[in-house]
Amino acid sequence: MTTTPAALLTTPLNDLHVSLGARMVPFAGYSMPVQYPAGLMAEHHHTRNAAGLFDVSHMGQLRLVGPDAAAAFESLMPVDVIDLAVGKQRYGLLLNDEGGIFDDLMFVNRDYAHGGDIFVIVNGACKVGDIAHIQAKIGTRCQVIPMPERALLALQGPQAITALARLINGVDKLVFMTGASFSWNESDLFITRSGYTGEDGFEISVPATQADALARALLAQPEVKPVGLGARNSLRLEAGLCLYGNDIDTTTTPVEAGLNWALQKVRRADGARAGGFPGATKILAQLAGGTGAPARKRVGLLALERIPVRDHTELQDLNGQSIGEVTSGLLGPTIDKPVAMGYVTPGFAPLGSRVNAIVRGKPVPMEVVAMPFVPTRYYRG
Repeated sequence: MTTTPAALLTTPLNDLHVSLGARMVPFAGYSMPVQYPAGLMAEHHHTRNAAGLFDVSHMGQLRLVGPDAAAAFESLMPVDVIDLAVGKQRYGLLLNDEGGIFDDLMFVNRDYAHGGDIFVIVNGACKVGDIAHIQAKIGTRCQVIPMPERALLALQGPQAITALARLINGVDKLVFMTGASFSWNESDLFITRSGYTGEDGFEISVPATQADALARALLAQPEVKPVGLGARNSLRLEAGLCLYGNDIDTTTTPVEAGLNWALQKVRRADGARAGGFPGATKILAQLAGGTGAPARKRVGLLALERIPVRDHTELQDLNGQSIGEVTSGLLGPTIDKPVAMGYVTPGFAPLGSRVNAIVRGKPVPMEVVAMPFVPTRYYRG
């Protein structure tokens, strides 16, 4: 008996991708564009220099609604939700009871008329599990409202604001990690000034029925070209940003992943609302260091020879002992050097440490370097 693979889902922009000549691949259960005829390198450079339009409609959108929504959501994550100001966005981490990362996400306090309204975007491959998890854990404390009727576009690059401002009045008032409601073509949009490329840019939640029209309107702007998943991956790696499933997962804690910056002081050991999240005992011990310190750390790596080092490549010390593994790696188009992220034992985490990546049985020398590999250009006002 043979089984056929489950039919891939499509986003509201599927026909547009095909008409633009995209090469479509399976991703997170969807048929998604990995690149267009211009190719990954051209798309990557165009995003760094002008503006790239990404279809990220495979990602999950949901609302948490009710007076207790912020406190309820905070019980699932080691981040400060309660004190997040209206209109501000924050990066969050859903954790399991062992402190492993169930998913990473973005959320905005929209708080319409003080009733409690948190807008959440989760990863596409995790969204079904995430929504079920959130519903099971806090569904009695607030409404958990999935939003499958909406699509999501990302417009990224230094000229994104120029292009978007022609279509939408007032969007220039947003700064990095803020969001607000806008209107276009009689459709309600929710736009945040954020993204996952290291560049200035926007993520646009739009009714699925209007997504194609909005994408075409953006692509009609001279600064904007379509960009696929391939360049999205190379852009986020150069920006030193984790990809869920590669660089973080349920076996990694935020501290191992170097995401301490995402754990606000109020949730730490001496904070006003210390602990109270899944895996708190373990994570607070890792933050304290000493005997509780993690056994591995995520680091940035720069190859000292022009040989790309890919995901799952073993890392060794100079004596041939295994010390870790690469989780993301490629030839960075902007930096024009092979870069990678991976986990190493703590002794090799300091900047300047030398390690070898074993590529086809041969050692490729690498140096631990600071991230991001390419400076970020977020607009902070």
